[in-house]
Amino acid sequence: MERPARNLAQSVQLLKMKMKIETFPSGQLDTNSYLVYGASQGEAVLVDAPFGSADQIMPRLKEENLKLRAVLITHGHWDHIGDVAKISAACQAPIIAGTEGKQLIENPEFQTSHLFGHIKLEKTVVSVEPKDGDILEYAGFKIKCLEVPGHCPGSLAFIFEDEGKTCAFVGDLIFEGSVGRTDLWGGDFPTLEKSVKKIYELPDSTVIYPGHGYPTSVGVEKTSNPFVRG
Repeated sequence: MERPARNLAQSVQLLKMKMKIETFPSGQLDTNSYLVYGASQGEAVLVDAPFGSADQIMPRLKEENLKLRAVLITHGHWDHIGDVAKISAACQAPIIAGTEGKQLIENPEFQTSHLFGHIKLEKTVVSVEPKDGDILEYAGFKIKCLEVPGHCPGSLAFIFEDEGKTCAFVGDLIFEGSVGRTDLWGGDFPTLEKSVKKIYELPDSTVIYPGHGYPTSVGVEKTSNPFVRG
């Protein structure tokens, strides 16, 4: 049910917030990597790390004189983690990911041998495995973690709030007018539907930043998404 990503402007700002969100689509599937900063001087977090993202993220960190404090992984599919080991090691930043899907990150042979063919992934270690509702604090942000399985086991959505505004980084759970596919390992549509409706409980103004394609909002998707209605 996923649609091909469109080219994104490097920096996406849908709300007037202190938080800065820069979008870097990269890799074979134009997977979005998001650099989030602005809450604490000189610190940032990264959401997802597809192949090729290191070549964009590392110079950007240097340009803005930012220290990367954490790499948040929405789920362990190969197109979201291709450069996670490289970026984590270079920045000495912990990897944050869901327990149920961490084997996709820590044991690349499971993914490459059984799921996605001959994709070369570097082995690494997940440092923090948040549970549903946990609040993490990195780079001056309080980040709420929601467990949102259905597309992939261990999927997490990361919820940021800034000046009364909310944004959600949801990976491949939901897209502009679409939802994530459920025909891969551990996928299940009824489970995905429940997860999407969990996102729909956020304020309608919440900006949704998906793993592919353009941002959308909770209000728009609740009323118009053809796969899961609010």
